[in-house]
Amino acid sequence: MRFPLDKRTFKVYICGSITNKKMKKKLVVLSGAGVSAESGISTFRDSDGLWENYDVMEVASIEGWYKNPELVIEFYNQRRTQLASVEPNEAHKIIAELEQCYNVTVITQNVDDLHERAGTTQIIHLHGELTKVCSDDRKKHVKDIGYTTFKFGDLAPDGQLLRPFIVWFGEDVPLINKAAEIVEQADIIVIIGTSLNVYPAAGLLYFAKNDADIYVIDPKEVQPISRKVTFIKEKATVGMKKLLQMIALLPLR
Repeated sequence: MRFPLDKRTFKVYICGSITNKKMKKKLVVLSGAGVSAESGISTFRDSDGLWENYDVMEVASIEGWYKNPELVIEFYNQRRTQLASVEPNEAHKIIAELEQCYNVTVITQNVDDLHERAGTTQIIHLHGELTKVCSDDRKKHVKDIGYTTFKFGDLAPDGQLLRPFIVWFGEDVPLINKAAEIVEQADIIVIIGTSLNVYPAAGLLYFAKNDADIYVIDPKEVQPISRKVTFIKEKATVGMKKLLQMIALLPLR
């Protein structure tokens, strides 16, 4: 079977091999930086606390924002410009195609829009969205600015400074409870491209049902999980193809 599959082939060979077709199972994907890395988006999880040569706490913490908001705005302007130049990879696309067979929700720690651009329709961004800005007052007045830039001193409708719509270290994760409720209902959980080291997102797995099928896709060692899981020690694109093989018993080429 060659990848990527067209929609008709996917539906016939993947969905056609899954039982209970009239009642779609709930599949939840917990995605992290490793998924977008193959599209060319840099990560900081393996870089000794540096992200594009910036100290992570200088550009991704609430303290960094208070200390130097101009630097933080410029950093995210650069990330937004970079995002405009990359495309979803096969892992993003396979996840989106699974909606033909399952009720899929992606819960991502990533702030890029590659899952959306690949076609996934139900997405929870735990750590915010790079293409949006908001008021510095409790993240009100959220506005989508796409891949454009903004500058320090630009104001929201409430008169407060505009800031990136990002959940930084030191801030609450407002969607974590909604994410936990979705994980509780999942029949299948796919953890992909995340080391499961960043809380509270890392704790979502413990809300899974006892009989949920759990798959972990990552080329590196993942911290021990006190659940029965199937490990696929591959990068995201290869790992998603192997996952299809497991759930549909298809040969890979």
